[in-house]
Amino acid sequence: MSLIKTQVTFHDYSYQRPDMEKTVKQFDALLEKMAAADTIDTLNTIVHEINTLRNDFETMRTLVSIRHSLDVTDDFYETENTFFDENSPLFQDIVTKFYQQLVISPFKKDLEAHWGKQLFTVAELSLKIFKPEVIEDLIHENQLNSKYLKLTSTAKIPYEGEVYNLTGLKPFMQSPDRAVRRKSTIAYWQFFEENAAEFDEIYDQLVKIRHNIATKLGYKNFVQLGYDRMFRSDYTAQDVAQFRENIHRFVVPLAAELRKRQAKRIGIEHPQTYDFEIKFTSGNPTPKGDPAWIIAQGKKMYEELSPQTDAFFNFMQEGELMDLENKTGKAGGGYCTYLPNYKAPFIFSNFNGTAHDIDVLTHEAGHAFQVYESRHFDIPEYLWPTAEAAEIHSMGMEFFAWPWIPSFFKEDTTKYYFTHLSDSILFLPYGVAVDEFQHCVYENPNMTPRERKECWQKIEAKYLPWNVYDEISHLQNGGMWQRQVHIYEMPFYYIDYTLAQICAFQFWDKSQNNASHAFKDYLYLCRLGGSLPFLNLVQEAKLHSPFSAEAVESSIGKVNAFLQTIDDMKL
Repeated sequence: MSLIKTQVTFHDYSYQRPDMEKTVKQFDALLEKMAAADTIDTLNTIVHEINTLRNDFETMRTLVSIRHSLDVTDDFYETENTFFDENSPLFQDIVTKFYQQLVISPFKKDLEAHWGKQLFTVAELSLKIFKPEVIEDLIHENQLNSKYLKLTSTAKIPYEGEVYNLTGLKPFMQSPDRAVRRKSTIAYWQFFEENAAEFDEIYDQLVKIRHNIATKLGYKNFVQLGYDRMFRSDYTAQDVAQFRENIHRFVVPLAAELRKRQAKRIGIEHPQTYDFEIKFTSGNPTPKGDPAWIIAQGKKMYEELSPQTDAFFNFMQEGELMDLENKTGKAGGGYCTYLPNYKAPFIFSNFNGTAHDIDVLTHEAGHAFQVYESRHFDIPEYLWPTAEAAEIHSMGMEFFAWPWIPSFFKEDTTKYYFTHLSDSILFLPYGVAVDEFQHCVYENPNMTPRERKECWQKIEAKYLPWNVYDEISHLQNGGMWQRQVHIYEMPFYYIDYTLAQICAFQFWDKSQNNASHAFKDYLYLCRLGGSLPFLNLVQEAKLHSPFSAEAVESSIGKVNAFLQTIDDMKL
């Protein structure tokens, strides 16, 4: 089922449902050959054939995932998505058999010399996180994730005589008119309140299934399994707990000051949470054109940034590998994924006319550029790094875009700079709150939905004390976390953004002094892909570990110093 690896457009990519019986037979035959291989050259050839089979399956699975998220009401791709929900764990089973052969190979030292040690780290963790006994649980977990996706993606929210999805309401929630902000925000959260029982039930089942999987695999609870699923090999939950405390110590006080500064700037003495969506009484910074215009500016930016980004963005455009506009039936949010047989990244987002359009374009393009530059690796394990390293590429690209911000925002440029940096600071407490909440949940898997919301309320009070919800009962009751897709679909994938943000601040600081030198380090990091664990990648990029209290304090101090140079009251 190998596909032609030429530049054709995404719409031409052909889909064929994998024949699982045939795939398993092919895989088993190759595993027998792998076990009998008597030379390292023979073994490497067989590994290449196995990876070809893996890429075939992953290409079809990713193609379905993209097309399903582009229109969750499409019956054909919903059916195919269900197929992969049910069969991906079965495929994971046969890949696990490959890892078993890999780690016991008599040629292990030669393989390590050829492929690097990180492949074996991934293999060993993969053997820990899967056994055939959990296949049915994994299928159920996938089905619940799809249920959450469909629930949020098909939201139909009445507002001012029209019907909107969750993304479509966001521009109203950022209106300079407080009455508009209030009404649209209430409408947004009303959807979550009306569906609260279903959100609670989906998550309750997910928590219990994940705990059950963990105990079947020999873990105490899901926490360490969650870490192992993320292939975190060079730091622990204790390291993350200390990092959260560093954020609480160095960032929360600054974030509180930024909120006070914002309240003064917008002239509201006792702001509600919806008031924080407006940054300036003159309005938030917005891109000065429609989506086609934004893409044209993006093309110019990447052309001028470097020859590598120029070639990358042309590849993305010519291959129609970006779907950026908000549409009815389209899943919310933004992501970047990769289709191995076409060696093609794909960027998905929902433009809505806010500054977030530029953030998501640069952020997801950062992911896409990294995997585009990592396409030279012959093994799937090295195409992407672990998530916290991957987010350095995305957040770093946001900052490398700064010299071109005037072309997107024109008279709002200074507003954007201030908002981008201050929002990055303000995100950190929220990011660690999401992480601490997940530790609380999975360390106590028998909590009721009410107890989980009480847990969130305590954590929110610690890290986000400025949030006031006098008029929104769902938020008063501790339900804010239910909009965070990662909590449902990608457990423990969130601290990654905060760790990466500290690293990205370092790239921002370097680029302020020597942009070309900073980008050279960034490009090198991208090309390393996932060939090293997180802290090694940080070191190779000439960055300081975010687990260092000094790195957090220094990075935050430099950002704050820049913010102090801007008279935001005049914006």
